[in-house]
Amino acid sequence: MFFLKKLAIDLGTKNILVYLPKQGIVINEPSVVVLETSNNKILAVGHEAREMLGRTPESLIALHPLKDGVIANFRITQKMIHYYINKVSGKIRLTRPDVMVSVPAGITSTERRAVIDATVGAGAKNCFIIKEPIAAALGAGISIASSSGNMVIDIGGGTSEVAVIALGDIIASSSVRVGGVAIDNAIIDYIRKKYNLTIGQQTAEEVKIKIGAAEDLVKNLRHEVSGSNTISGLPESIIIETSDVVLAIKDPLRDIIFAVKQVLQKTPPELARDVMDKGIIMTGGASKLRNLDKLFTKVTGVPCQLAEESELCVARGAGIAVEHLDEFKKSVLWAK
Repeated sequence: MFFLKKLAIDLGTKNILVYLPKQGIVINEPSVVVLETSNNKILAVGHEAREMLGRTPESLIALHPLKDGVIANFRITQKMIHYYINKVSGKIRLTRPDVMVSVPAGITSTERRAVIDATVGAGAKNCFIIKEPIAAALGAGISIASSSGNMVIDIGGGTSEVAVIALGDIIASSSVRVGGVAIDNAIIDYIRKKYNLTIGQQTAEEVKIKIGAAEDLVKNLRHEVSGSNTISGLPESIIIETSDVVLAIKDPLRDIIFAVKQVLQKTPPELARDVMDKGIIMTGGASKLRNLDKLFTKVTGVPCQLAEESELCVARGAGIAVEHLDEFKKSVLWAK
């Protein structure tokens, strides 16, 4: 690993994935860091840090250095990237690698500059940026160079990216800062209001994965959740059902649906016909929510399907792009 030349990073709000050429995805860990409050020294990163969320004493703080798909804490993000570059290449390196980083299509120039500076500061020779919808399409096996239009909905932890892609670039797109985290927060709010129970972020995510759905299921799933009663302050457990989750997450899903409709309305007629023929591809971890494909099909009239291993598509696509840098350099990448 002393001569590691290239790697790709999916720098997500919930998870960070690292792709190495010819090896594939070698790291898939939570984007969580634990610090000592006295000196801001990093104590844990990734899986170990996530286990400490909501459990730390006053001397420690567990945090997500990225929010809504962009850097919220520059210094900690830089240290986290540095940690993972070292993890895959070793602390002793004879070369500095070129690093491809995926970012939301709706990112501002200031936010993009922060990603580049953090990556170069973490040990990259060059930082290349790829828009998440393009990376997602590549990772889902879509031929983005074709003149035929392809539509992708990438729902990650912090953002949802909707785009129609043709001839190697985005033709129409919309980006909303609503994703898996917003869905988790909606579940937390609903349970607090309906059942007077306060639950944590990890519990909400567990509810979403185990019984969550975008529309009612034929048979309601049930799950026991534990938390603190908001009135008595005492621990309490209740049983909630899929129907609770469907009601809880209507607002964040409405925002995503609005973005999807916006993109379809902005798509040129010839490409819209392509999209109608091929359907919409869904990528991202949060797109695995039950019946979400059916909901999108119902509200748009366009067939919608989930990509294989949807949560890995962006990282894979960024990896394909960094492996074939010359091929993609002009059309889809910003090189700094």
